[in-house]
Amino acid sequence: MERRRFVQMMTLASAGTLAAVELAHAGKTKTVAYRVKGFTCVTCAVGLETMLGKQKGVQWVKATYPEALVTIRYDPAKVNEAALRGFIAELGFTAEAGQSS
Repeated sequence: MERRRFVQMMTLASAGTLAAVELAHAGKTKTVAYRVKGFTCVTCAVGLETMLGKQKGVQWVKATYPEALVTIRYDPAKVNEAALRGFIAELGFTAEAGQSS
């Protein structure tokens, strides 16, 4: 019983910390979505997601194969859209402009 309560408290504390981190970065980040040409399978999407996630300034990435989309949240002080699109091109894909915020 005590262990369950401890786990619940830690989960809530972690969620609160993550929310605080998100709020702290909310004003300093941009999000952009690209339609990606060149995906042939789910491995392409996972690979792009993994490689983009390792780039300086990239905070979050989600790539999907069936929709051929990649959404990237990044710090514009560390990386810009041209660099992101260039990196995607280096990996053998084409990123077409989508939405940004």
